[in-house]
Amino acid sequence: MNAKAQILLVEDDTSLARVIRDYLALSQFAVTVCEDGVAALSTFKTRPFDLCIVDVMLPKMDGFTLVEKIRESNKTTPVLFLTSKSAKEDRIKGFTKGGDDFITKPFDIEELVLRINVFLKRSGKNTDQEVFEFGQCTFDYPNYELTVKANKQKLTEKEAEILRVLCSNRQRVMPREEMLMQVWGKDDYFLGRSMDVYISKLRKYLSPDDSVEIENHHGVGFKLLEKK
Repeated sequence: MNAKAQILLVEDDTSLARVIRDYLALSQFAVTVCEDGVAALSTFKTRPFDLCIVDVMLPKMDGFTLVEKIRESNKTTPVLFLTSKSAKEDRIKGFTKGGDDFITKPFDIEELVLRINVFLKRSGKNTDQEVFEFGQCTFDYPNYELTVKANKQKLTEKEAEILRVLCSNRQRVMPREEMLMQVWGKDDYFLGRSMDVYISKLRKYLSPDDSVEIENHHGVGFKLLEKK
C-alpha cells in the first residue's frame, strides 16, 4: 500500500478548513492545517509536502506572498489557490507568484479532490491504492485478482477498474456518471447498461462474503458497503 500524499492546507476559516481536512482524510490524504501565512511557511520548511492548498486572503502573510516565499526554495511542489476573487488580474498575479491552479469559492469538494489527484500524478506521486482489503476479501488491482474467503477470481479489465473505483470511494455513494467517466472516459447510456452487467458479475463474485455488498442507490449510483 502506498504512503498517503502529504497535503498542506492553509485556510483561516476554521469551519471550511475542517470540512476540507475531513473530506481529504476520507479520500486517503494526510492533511496538515495552518491558519495563517507565517505558520504555514514555517511548517512547509520543516518537512516535505506533496501539494499545498493556499487561501489568498490570510492573516499575517497573504497567500500570494506565502507562495512567492515557498518558491524561493521549492519550485516543484504543486500549489492550488483558494480564492473568493475571480478577477483576471488576481489569477495572473497568482500564477506569476508560482501558483499552479485557482479554485474559486464556493467550490465542489469532489472537484477539489480530482484536481489534487491530477497534479499529484503530474508530479509523479502515485495516489492510487493498489491492494484493498474489505470484509473477507482482498482485491489486488494491478493483477486483476479478487480473493473472497481464500477463493481467487481473475477479473476482466473493466471489472477490476469498476471495483477499484468502488473500493477507493467507500466513504460515499459513487454517482453513475462519475463512475462512467473514470472507467470509460465518457457518460453514455449504453455504457451505463454495460456497467450494470459488470456490477452484477462483481456482486456474484462477492456473494460468498455476506459482510460485503454493492448497494444500488436508485437514480444516484453505487456504494461498496462493508457491514459491521
